[in-house]
Amino acid sequence: MASRVELADLIGQLIHALQRERGASSIFLASGGQRLAAEREAAKGEALSLEVRLDERFAGQLGSGHKGSAPMVSLMAWVQLDLATLPALRVSIDQCQVTALEAVAAFSRLVAALLELIFHLADVAMYPGISRPLVAFVYLVQGKESAGQERAVGAQMFASGTCTEIQQQRVLHLIAAQQRSFQVLEKFADPALLAAWRRQQISSAIAGLEQMRGTLLTTPPGAPLDSDASEKWFEVCSEVIAGMWTLEVQVVHGLRAACQAQIRSSQADLQDSAGLLRRLLDNPPPHTHAVERFFDAEAPYSESAPLLPGMPDASRTPASVDAATVASLKSLLEKQSTRLAQTEIELDAARRALQERKLIERAKSALMARMGFSEDEAFRALQKASMDNNRRLVDIAEATLSLTDLALLAQDSPHDE
Repeated sequence: MASRVELADLIGQLIHALQRERGASSIFLASGGQRLAAEREAAKGEALSLEVRLDERFAGQLGSGHKGSAPMVSLMAWVQLDLATLPALRVSIDQCQVTALEAVAAFSRLVAALLELIFHLADVAMYPGISRPLVAFVYLVQGKESAGQERAVGAQMFASGTCTEIQQQRVLHLIAAQQRSFQVLEKFADPALLAAWRRQQISSAIAGLEQMRGTLLTTPPGAPLDSDASEKWFEVCSEVIAGMWTLEVQVVHGLRAACQAQIRSSQADLQDSAGLLRRLLDNPPPHTHAVERFFDAEAPYSESAPLLPGMPDASRTPASVDAATVASLKSLLEKQSTRLAQTEIELDAARRALQERKLIERAKSALMARMGFSEDEAFRALQKASMDNNRRLVDIAEATLSLTDLALLAQDSPHDE
């Protein structure tokens, strides 16, 4: 588990670098190569270094005997194939041969695969002290990616000097996606992380972001935007994302500590169990003593067959069983039983959060395949059906995966709006 945490941390670092490169590339392309060239090169250099480290980590992970599940191995392969396309993409950006939107989409596709890999790494956690912060980590990274996409889309809008209704809708959807991710984050964050998160939400950076969002969302489509504000937008968004990155580092630090604590706890349990077993073996129940003596060829012969305590001639049995040993074992078993019960409660909550995310993603994919929706339209259809039918979003998603319930969403199709 500690090894998987380290892999998740490295993936998170690469995502952070790619997010910054994506945002800078968006402004670079929308401005015709005039803005943020140096920023883009710095982010690209950082990403390249992390790509090499991740490739080495993949090789080590697959060669260590801990290959994981088939989906995880497939995702590693998918990520490696996507990473192989980055050199050509970067050359195209250098020469301004792709649009800002195309570049954003290409980077986002790779980041999506990296996020899915983190999700699979988190899905195998078996300890509450690790699984809960891992779930918080997953949704923090997911929310941060939505914020990174918002930075890239908004940067394109400002740098191009105009906006469209579609672009404004993208920003709104990305804001909503952040809110959904951060709601789950708050549920699974420990008190220290939650306090730090809430402090960030009242920071000057958030206030500045809200103000610039207002400009993007209230400007009439086709009306001019101040292109000089593109770098200010990038700076404000980057400050907010940097705050999220600080929290991400904090979560990873906590995960490392939790893994080490679990290792120490497991070692102590093993030693305690071994000690108790040794004491039990060295102090068998009194009846076994009597049986051993009865059949011992070298011991003086006894005319009495061994009997259980309390039966006739019980007065001739050995001393009573070691009560301290039994009490110690009973105490250990009671503690382990309590711990296991609490562990199941904690793990169930973590599994439920991850499973709900999986169901919603599958339902979105089903709507996109069956009804020709875009990803945004699919989520809006699920969300609208949830509100109209007063049912949880995950329940609607589960119903959507059944063909017989598809009509529930068909009647509220976004295409009809």
